[in-house]
Amino acid sequence: MPSSLALPLLSLSLLLAPLAQAQDGEPVLPYRPSVASPAQLPVPGQLEFELGGLSTKTDESRRASLPYTLKLAFTPEWGLLLEGEGYVRARDDTGRRDSGVGDTTVVLKRAFLLDSATALGLELGWKAPTARETIGSGKSDVSLNGIFSRDLGAVHMDANLNATRLGAPDPGTGSVQTGWAASFSTPVSARWGATVEVSGTRLRGAPATAQLLLAASYSPTPRLAIDLGMARGLTGASPDWSLFSGFVVPLGKLW
Repeated sequence: MPSSLALPLLSLSLLLAPLAQAQDGEPVLPYRPSVASPAQLPVPGQLEFELGGLSTKTDESRRASLPYTLKLAFTPEWGLLLEGEGYVRARDDTGRRDSGVGDTTVVLKRAFLLDSATALGLELGWKAPTARETIGSGKSDVSLNGIFSRDLGAVHMDANLNATRLGAPDPGTGSVQTGWAASFSTPVSARWGATVEVSGTRLRGAPATAQLLLAASYSPTPRLAIDLGMARGLTGASPDWSLFSGFVVPLGKLW
Protein backbone atom coordinates (compact mmCIF):
# COMPACT_ATOMS: atom_id res chain seq x y z
CA MET A 1 0.00 0.00 0.00
CA PRO A 2 1.19 3.61 -0.39
CA SER A 3 3.75 4.67 2.21
CA SER A 4 1.59 7.70 3.08
CA LEU A 5 -1.00 5.29 4.48
CA ALA A 6 1.26 2.45 5.64
CA LEU A 7 3.55 4.53 7.86
CA PRO A 8 0.79 6.19 9.98
CA LEU A 9 -0.98 2.83 10.25
CA LEU A 10 2.19 1.06 11.42
CA SER A 11 2.97 3.86 13.89
CA LEU A 12 -0.51 3.71 15.42
CA SER A 13 -0.32 -0.07 15.66
CA LEU A 14 2.99 0.14 17.52
CA LEU A 15 1.57 2.76 19.90
CA LEU A 16 -1.48 0.64 20.72
CA ALA A 17 0.43 -2.64 21.09
CA PRO A 18 1.73 -1.93 24.64
CA LEU A 19 -1.79 -0.87 25.69
CA ALA A 20 -3.26 -4.15 24.41
CA GLN A 21 -0.54 -6.17 26.15
CA ALA A 22 -0.79 -4.30 29.44
CA GLN A 23 -4.55 -4.59 29.92
CA ASP A 24 -6.12 -7.68 31.46
CA GLY A 25 -9.29 -8.82 29.77
CA GLU A 26 -10.92 -10.85 27.08
CA PRO A 27 -9.35 -11.46 23.64
CA VAL A 28 -10.48 -9.49 20.60
CA LEU A 29 -12.64 -10.98 17.83
CA PRO A 30 -11.26 -9.68 14.50
CA TYR A 31 -13.64 -9.13 11.60
CA ARG A 32 -10.67 -8.09 9.44
CA PRO A 33 -9.36 -8.74 6.90
CA SER A 34 -11.94 -10.83 5.04
CA VAL A 35 -15.06 -9.57 3.25
CA ALA A 36 -17.19 -12.11 5.13
CA SER A 37 -18.24 -11.31 8.69
CA PRO A 38 -18.45 -13.94 11.44
CA ALA A 39 -21.81 -14.55 13.06
CA GLN A 40 -20.34 -14.16 16.55
CA LEU A 41 -20.07 -10.86 18.41
CA PRO A 42 -17.20 -9.60 20.60
CA VAL A 43 -17.32 -9.93 24.37
CA PRO A 44 -20.28 -7.83 25.64
CA GLY A 45 -19.21 -4.42 26.87
CA GLN A 46 -15.77 -4.51 25.23
CA LEU A 47 -15.36 -1.74 22.65
CA GLU A 48 -13.10 -2.97 19.84
CA PHE A 49 -11.40 -0.86 17.19
CA GLU A 50 -10.26 -2.05 13.77
CA LEU A 51 -8.18 0.08 11.42
CA GLY A 52 -6.57 -0.79 8.13
CA GLY A 53 -4.92 0.51 5.01
CA LEU A 54 -6.26 -0.58 1.61
CA SER A 55 -4.85 0.11 -1.83
CA THR A 56 -6.77 -0.98 -4.97
CA LYS A 57 -5.98 -0.87 -8.68
CA THR A 58 -8.66 -1.18 -11.37
CA ASP A 59 -7.35 -0.65 -14.92
CA GLU A 60 -5.79 2.84 -14.76
CA SER A 61 -7.64 3.99 -11.65
CA ARG A 62 -6.22 3.85 -8.12
CA ARG A 63 -7.90 4.07 -4.73
CA ALA A 64 -6.28 4.16 -1.28
CA SER A 65 -8.24 4.33 1.96
CA LEU A 66 -8.18 3.85 5.73
CA PRO A 67 -11.17 1.59 6.56
CA TYR A 68 -12.21 1.40 10.21
CA THR A 69 -14.75 -0.45 12.35
CA LEU A 70 -15.93 0.11 15.92
CA LYS A 71 -17.67 -2.95 17.42
CA LEU A 72 -19.69 -3.15 20.62
CA ALA A 73 -21.85 -6.06 21.80
CA PHE A 74 -24.61 -5.36 24.30
CA THR A 75 -25.21 -9.10 24.90
CA PRO A 76 -23.82 -12.25 23.24
CA GLU A 77 -26.74 -11.98 20.79
CA TRP A 78 -27.03 -8.23 20.04
CA GLY A 79 -24.45 -5.70 18.96
CA LEU A 80 -23.74 -2.53 16.99
CA LEU A 81 -21.05 -1.72 14.45
CA LEU A 82 -19.91 1.65 13.11
CA GLU A 83 -17.74 1.36 10.01
CA GLY A 84 -16.47 3.52 7.21
CA GLU A 85 -13.39 5.05 5.65
CA GLY A 86 -11.51 7.62 7.68
CA TYR A 87 -9.70 8.89 4.59
CA VAL A 88 -9.87 8.18 0.86
CA ARG A 89 -7.51 9.19 -1.93
CA ALA A 90 -8.67 8.29 -5.44
CA ARG A 91 -7.49 8.74 -9.03
CA ASP A 92 -9.81 7.79 -11.92
CA ASP A 93 -8.95 6.60 -15.44
CA THR A 94 -8.68 10.19 -16.69
CA GLY A 95 -6.11 11.10 -14.05
CA ARG A 96 -8.47 13.24 -11.97
CA ARG A 97 -7.63 13.06 -8.27
CA ASP A 98 -9.82 13.52 -5.21
CA SER A 99 -9.55 12.91 -1.49
CA GLY A 100 -11.61 13.19 1.66
CA VAL A 101 -13.66 11.29 4.22
CA GLY A 102 -15.54 8.19 3.01
CA ASP A 103 -19.10 7.04 3.65
CA THR A 104 -20.23 5.80 7.09
CA THR A 105 -22.31 2.69 7.82
CA VAL A 106 -24.23 1.74 10.98
CA VAL A 107 -24.92 -1.99 11.41
CA LEU A 108 -27.29 -3.67 13.87
CA LYS A 109 -26.22 -7.28 14.41
CA ARG A 110 -28.08 -10.29 15.81
CA ALA A 111 -26.25 -13.55 16.54
CA PHE A 112 -27.92 -16.95 16.99
CA LEU A 113 -25.50 -19.20 18.89
CA LEU A 114 -26.58 -22.75 18.07
CA ASP A 115 -23.71 -24.57 19.82
CA SER A 116 -20.01 -24.10 20.59
CA ALA A 117 -19.07 -24.67 16.93
CA THR A 118 -22.01 -23.23 14.98
CA ALA A 119 -23.70 -19.82 14.80
CA LEU A 120 -26.03 -17.89 12.53
CA GLY A 121 -26.14 -14.13 12.17
CA LEU A 122 -28.11 -11.26 10.66
CA GLU A 123 -26.79 -7.77 9.96
CA LEU A 124 -28.98 -4.81 9.03
CA GLY A 125 -26.93 -1.90 7.72
CA TRP A 126 -27.59 1.69 6.71
CA LYS A 127 -24.96 3.68 4.84
CA ALA A 128 -24.92 7.43 5.34
CA PRO A 129 -23.48 9.40 2.38
CA THR A 130 -20.82 11.24 4.38
CA ALA A 131 -18.40 11.23 1.42
CA ARG A 132 -18.53 13.72 -1.42
CA GLU A 133 -20.10 12.33 -4.59
CA THR A 134 -16.73 12.11 -6.36
CA ILE A 135 -15.67 9.56 -3.73
CA GLY A 136 -18.96 7.87 -2.74
CA SER A 137 -22.39 7.50 -4.36
CA GLY A 138 -23.93 10.54 -2.65
CA LYS A 139 -26.97 8.48 -1.60
CA SER A 140 -27.93 6.17 1.26
CA ASP A 141 -27.87 2.37 0.88
CA VAL A 142 -29.66 -0.27 2.98
CA SER A 143 -28.30 -3.81 3.30
CA LEU A 144 -29.21 -7.15 4.87
CA ASN A 145 -26.55 -9.80 5.42
CA GLY A 146 -27.12 -13.42 6.43
CA ILE A 147 -24.24 -15.31 8.05
CA PHE A 148 -23.41 -18.97 8.70
CA SER A 149 -20.30 -19.65 10.82
CA ARG A 150 -18.94 -23.05 11.78
CA ASP A 151 -15.77 -24.60 13.13
CA LEU A 152 -14.63 -27.48 10.92
CA GLY A 153 -11.94 -28.96 13.11
CA ALA A 154 -9.05 -26.48 13.05
CA VAL A 155 -10.65 -24.49 10.23
CA HIS A 156 -13.19 -21.73 10.90
CA MET A 157 -15.66 -20.99 8.09
CA ASP A 158 -17.77 -17.85 7.61
CA ALA A 159 -20.30 -17.82 4.75
CA ASN A 160 -22.20 -14.62 3.93
CA LEU A 161 -25.09 -13.91 1.57
CA ASN A 162 -26.38 -10.35 1.35
CA ALA A 163 -28.51 -7.90 -0.58
CA THR A 164 -28.05 -4.12 -0.79
CA ARG A 165 -30.63 -1.65 -2.05
CA LEU A 166 -28.57 1.02 -3.79
CA GLY A 167 -29.61 4.63 -3.43
CA ALA A 168 -27.82 5.67 -6.63
CA PRO A 169 -27.59 2.78 -9.12
CA ASP A 170 -25.88 3.38 -12.45
CA PRO A 171 -28.23 4.01 -15.42
CA GLY A 172 -29.44 0.76 -16.95
CA THR A 173 -28.67 -1.36 -13.88
CA GLY A 174 -30.81 -2.77 -11.10
CA SER A 175 -31.26 -1.19 -7.69
CA VAL A 176 -30.54 -4.34 -5.63
CA GLN A 177 -27.02 -5.76 -5.56
CA THR A 178 -26.45 -9.23 -4.15
CA GLY A 179 -23.17 -10.35 -2.64
CA TRP A 180 -21.61 -13.57 -1.39
CA ALA A 181 -18.45 -14.55 0.45
CA ALA A 182 -16.93 -17.73 1.88
CA SER A 183 -13.94 -17.35 4.20
CA PHE A 184 -11.78 -20.11 5.69
CA SER A 185 -9.21 -19.37 8.40
CA THR A 186 -6.91 -21.58 10.45
CA PRO A 187 -4.06 -21.18 12.92
CA VAL A 188 -0.65 -22.22 11.61
CA SER A 189 1.21 -21.67 14.91
CA ALA A 190 0.58 -20.25 18.37
CA ARG A 191 0.58 -16.66 17.04
CA TRP A 192 0.17 -16.92 13.27
CA GLY A 193 -2.94 -17.66 11.23
CA ALA A 194 -3.94 -17.82 7.57
CA THR A 195 -7.15 -16.88 5.70
CA VAL A 196 -8.39 -17.83 2.23
CA GLU A 197 -11.61 -16.31 0.88
CA VAL A 198 -13.61 -16.06 -2.32
CA SER A 199 -16.29 -13.39 -2.71
CA GLY A 200 -18.27 -11.55 -5.35
CA THR A 201 -21.27 -9.42 -6.29
CA ARG A 202 -24.07 -9.48 -8.86
CA LEU A 203 -26.21 -6.62 -10.16
CA ARG A 204 -28.74 -6.75 -12.98
CA GLY A 205 -27.38 -4.99 -16.04
CA ALA A 206 -23.78 -5.01 -14.80
CA PRO A 207 -20.98 -7.61 -15.05
CA ALA A 208 -20.49 -9.86 -12.02
CA THR A 209 -17.44 -9.38 -9.82
CA ALA A 210 -15.39 -11.98 -7.95
CA GLN A 211 -12.09 -12.01 -6.10
CA LEU A 212 -9.70 -14.34 -4.29
CA LEU A 213 -8.24 -13.07 -1.00
CA LEU A 214 -5.18 -14.42 0.81
CA ALA A 215 -4.10 -13.07 4.21
CA ALA A 216 -1.84 -13.78 7.15
CA SER A 217 -2.52 -12.68 10.72
CA TYR A 218 -0.22 -12.28 13.71
CA SER A 219 -1.35 -12.04 17.35
CA PRO A 220 1.50 -11.22 19.73
CA THR A 221 -1.18 -11.15 22.45
CA PRO A 222 -4.84 -12.30 22.39
CA ARG A 223 -5.80 -8.61 22.65
CA LEU A 224 -3.97 -7.50 19.50
CA ALA A 225 -4.33 -8.91 15.97
CA ILE A 226 -2.34 -7.65 12.97
CA ASP A 227 -3.07 -8.71 9.39
CA LEU A 228 -1.47 -8.42 5.97
CA GLY A 229 -2.67 -9.72 2.61
CA MET A 230 -3.79 -9.23 -0.95
CA ALA A 231 -6.80 -9.88 -3.18
CA ARG A 232 -6.87 -10.64 -6.92
CA GLY A 233 -9.83 -10.05 -9.21
CA LEU A 234 -11.26 -13.13 -10.92
CA THR A 235 -13.46 -11.38 -13.51
CA GLY A 236 -12.95 -8.49 -15.90
CA ALA A 237 -15.27 -6.27 -13.87
CA SER A 238 -13.35 -6.86 -10.62
CA PRO A 239 -10.46 -4.75 -9.31
CA ASP A 240 -7.15 -6.02 -10.71
CA TRP A 241 -5.63 -6.34 -7.25
CA SER A 242 -5.80 -5.00 -3.70
CA LEU A 243 -3.17 -4.82 -0.98
CA PHE A 244 -4.13 -4.35 2.67
CA SER A 245 -2.91 -4.39 6.25
CA GLY A 246 -4.47 -3.50 9.58
CA PHE A 247 -4.96 -4.33 13.24
CA VAL A 248 -7.62 -4.95 15.90
CA VAL A 249 -7.38 -3.79 19.55
CA PRO A 250 -9.79 -3.25 22.47
CA LEU A 251 -10.32 0.39 23.42
CA GLY A 252 -11.77 -0.43 26.80
CA LYS A 253 -14.36 -2.32 28.83
CA LEU A 254 -17.48 -0.18 29.14
CA TRP A 255 -19.25 -2.53 31.55
